[in-house]
Parts: sequence; structure tokens; C-alpha cells
Amino acid sequence: MPRVSQDQLDARRQEILAAARACFARHGYEGATVRRLEEATGLSRGAIFHHFRDKDSLFLAVAEDDAAVMVETVARNGLVQVMRDLLARAVSPDTTGWLGSQLEVSRRLRTDPAFAKRWAERSAAIAEATRERLLRQREAGVLRDDVPIDVLAQFLELAYDGLVLHLAMGRPAGDLGRVLDLVEEAVRRH
Repeated sequence: MPRVSQDQLDARRQEILAAARACFARHGYEGATVRRLEEATGLSRGAIFHHFRDKDSLFLAVAEDDAAVMVETVARNGLVQVMRDLLARAVSPDTTGWLGSQLEVSRRLRTDPAFAKRWAERSAAIAEATRERLLRQREAGVLRDDVPIDVLAQFLELAYDGLVLHLAMGRPAGDLGRVLDLVEEAVRRH
């Protein structure tokens, strides 16, 4: 029997995550039954759960994967860039799936204390990346200095949450690029 390389296992894991993301977004956590996950991935439950312990672990992996990408972008380019990237991809099916996953994370944070506890670490990583980026920007003289960093971070997080909700509700993007210009201008030094 041929051996499967780590690269092949990693590629299969990414394929499962992408299909599961779309399935969770389309059907919600409860509606994304194992049968639907099998249909979405084209794999058997055994193949899916070879990579993930259970459906909850699969959902958390999808959310963690999304959070890791976000942390990387925030650290490199800031939270406003995350919003600009999201807006640029708003019509893409991948983005629609990502938005649905974000809403499902929000719902589970309110309704599932065990999930909320597990998610706290990921949320803290995003907040810390935002705070560190803002501190670097302030030290570089780019960021306004009359408002505490924590308040600026909360302002940006609120703008981000509003954008996610707006797009997830299927509302038109319209001139949201100009709105993001305003958000960015609000945190910059004048």
C-alpha cells in the first residue's frame, strides 16, 4: 500500500477545511450534518474525521484558520487592511463562506460556553496583533496620540464587526471603500 506524504495529508486537510467552511456558512453549525459535510468534501466521514476528531473540532479548525490569516494580516498591514481585503473580495464565494463562518462563531460565542472558552485565545491573538500594530504606528508618528491605544483598537474592532455584519446580511458594498477611508483617517495623526 503506498504511503501518503505529509504534503498530501496537509493538502487534504486544507481541502476539507475549505469545503467545511462553505458547508458551515451555508447551513450553520447544526445544519452542517456529517452527511452534508461528506457531500461538501466528497469524502467519507472516516476520511474527514481522520483529520479532525469530531465536527466541533472541524468547525474550530475552520475558525482558527480564518483567525490565523487575520492575525497575520493585522500584524503586517493593520485591521483597516483586513477590512479593505474583505471588501475587495465581498462578492467571492470564499468570502461569503468566511462571513458565514464569522457569524457562526459569533452565535456560538453567545450560546456555547465551552466554545467561548476555547475561542478566547484566538480572539486575544487578534486583539494583541491589532494593539501591537497600533503601537508601532504611534511610535512611527502615523497614529493620533490624543486617544488611548485601547480606545483606537476598540474603534477599529467595532468598524470591522459592523463591516462583517453588513456584508453577511447581503447588503451592497456601495461606497464602503470611502467609509474605510474615513475610519482610517479617524485614527491617523493630523
